[in-house]
Amino acid sequence: MDKQALVAQLIEKLRASARIAETESDAAAIEARDGATPGERVENSRTALEFSRIARAQALRAREIRGAIEALAKFRPKPLADGARVELGALVEVEDEAGGGQTLFLAPVGAGEELSGPGGDGFFTVVTPNSPIGGALLGKREGEAASARIRGELREWTLVWVG
Repeated sequence: MDKQALVAQLIEKLRASARIAETESDAAAIEARDGATPGERVENSRTALEFSRIARAQALRAREIRGAIEALAKFRPKPLADGARVELGALVEVEDEAGGGQTLFLAPVGAGEELSGPGGDGFFTVVTPNSPIGGALLGKREGEAASARIRGELREWTLVWVG
């Protein structure tokens, strides 16, 4: 599996998210500044203030995403040998207690993003070491179990494959 292709796909998804945040920031800033007549602004100063806060929050979100993109640009996940422990850059297939499976990509950023394999071969969910499941997987090997508390519920997975 070409992990660098997954990184490139993740970068593109994050770039799209950054563009959306920047567009929303600009739109909220315009609305805060020009969204009402001077008389309405006095009456609705709370609305203008809220749009201003939204603009700042979206601009901050865009900066954070751009920082994540920079981190990913330097990320070079390597292939893992058979029997290797899970580390950053690993692909991990897990099954939960009910027998449901999923394949995860352990990346430094981008948690929750869905990626598709080359040629549409499979789907991968991005997890990070800071996420409950990502942290639980670190250091585990194929055949071992990992558990984490998610939304107050203890969940357990068996590592079916590590690559």
